Amino acid sequence: MARIKSLLPENVQKSAGEALQGTLVDLIDLSLIAKQVHWTVVGRNFRSIHLQLDDVVETARQYTDVAAERAAAIGVLPDGRVDALRGQSQVPQPPVEWIQAEDAIRFFVDVFDQMVARMRARIDATEDDQVTQDLLIEVTAALEKHYWMWQAENQSG
Repeated sequence: MARIKSLLPENVQKSAGEALQGTLVDLIDLSLIAKQVHWTVVGRNFRSIHLQLDDVVETARQYTDVAAERAAAIGVLPDGRVDALRGQSQVPQPPVEWIQAEDAIRFFVDVFDQMVARMRARIDATEDDQVTQDLLIEVTAALEKHYWMWQAENQSG
């Protein structure tokens, strides 16, 4: 069986691998739910929300690859299969129905609130692997930007 050697101590590899795997499945799931809502959003501000969801998908897909490749680089086998998502993703799921734009906004504020909290915990958990930690900081910054934008959409007058 093939194996990629890591220069990290085993305990550091394990904590970094867990953080990267959690990030991987959350980002894959984020891209899927953003596309689902992209297809089903209706109502006022439809177009801006529809386009904003494309931005979310683009970010999620970009960093999915980065997280998976970092895991592989440190000798951790990334698992992005549907079964892994089903068992590991912590991303809230949208209803499978037409979603009013205002409800979609509130939903994604909640999604990003939870994801950013998990990402910050992963940053803390990877302090002994600064390369992985830097990657997670970059992902978190991108997610926090989306979090800000969704919150701004949710403000009234």
